Amino acid sequence: MKQLHVVAGVIRDARGRILLARRTAGRDLAGLWEFPGGKVEAGEAPEVALVRELREELGVEARVGDALIRVPQQYPDKRLVLDVRHVEFRGTPKGLDGQALVWAPPHKLTSYPMPPADRPVVAALLQSECYLVTPAPGDDDDAWLAGLQRALTRGVRRLQLRAPEVDPSRWRRLAGEAVALCRTAAAEVLVNGDIALAEQLQTGMHLRAAQLHEAGTVAAYAQLKSRSVPLGASCHHIEDLRRAEEVGCTFAMVGPLRPTPTHPEASGIGWDAFAAMREQVSLPIYAIGGLGIDDLAMAREHGAQGIAAIRGLWGADQPAARAR
Repeated sequence: MKQLHVVAGVIRDARGRILLARRTAGRDLAGLWEFPGGKVEAGEAPEVALVRELREELGVEARVGDALIRVPQQYPDKRLVLDVRHVEFRGTPKGLDGQALVWAPPHKLTSYPMPPADRPVVAALLQSECYLVTPAPGDDDDAWLAGLQRALTRGVRRLQLRAPEVDPSRWRRLAGEAVALCRTAAAEVLVNGDIALAEQLQTGMHLRAAQLHEAGTVAAYAQLKSRSVPLGASCHHIEDLRRAEEVGCTFAMVGPLRPTPTHPEASGIGWDAFAAMREQVSLPIYAIGGLGIDDLAMAREHGAQGIAAIRGLWGADQPAARAR
């Protein structure tokens, strides 16, 4: 199967809008919108290729900045890695190959139909790179809520409320207080596994892997989706990921990447296996299992939205909340 290395740029104008180009007739995936760029030639550095492609396609002089994400993606006739960088430019972009161009406000990026490899790029721009899974509250609810407040203060903006062994009535009360803290901090919150509690608290929902395959899943979560709340899913196999995409999940979580204190018997799938699953779907995917803030760059290098963690995020310093 043909292997391609494609490099693309996130190009912003003075108003913060992002440039998209439409694939022309006669090409694969014609009519879809993508981040401008092109193929890396043999022996060519990705940064050099991106400068060349943007000059040839748009007539601009580019300065290549930081990496955003590298997305491995398999298509019926090829496998590619989409290597995406932030770009500054001089000049006025023009569609020199006859391609339509549009400056899209970030919040409207999801309204443009895109190839599968470009969709995780949009998520990397718009969604949180860290997904906190809360630890068990133990015997001290006030201490647990204080720990949650510290995590929010450090910058956590997406989290999953999970406490599988806590008495249900206690958990409903504690989860309600946690949701109030999250809303004050403008953090996105999902409830693990309990659709009734998610409905009661008007939060998002995080599905366990087994729930993905239960009969009637789509109907059961239609009301949640109609509220435009996030729907996440834990996935262990490619079948889980494909089902999560079919159900319409906002994102998925895959692991464990490494052994963890919670599951010391699991050796971890490693980054190569993660990337092999990543290339089969277009969902944003968090990597979980023995990971922390220092693993973010490696996660993005393998196509992850970012990292999910309990211990690695509950007590860790967070990157500053960023405008994306």
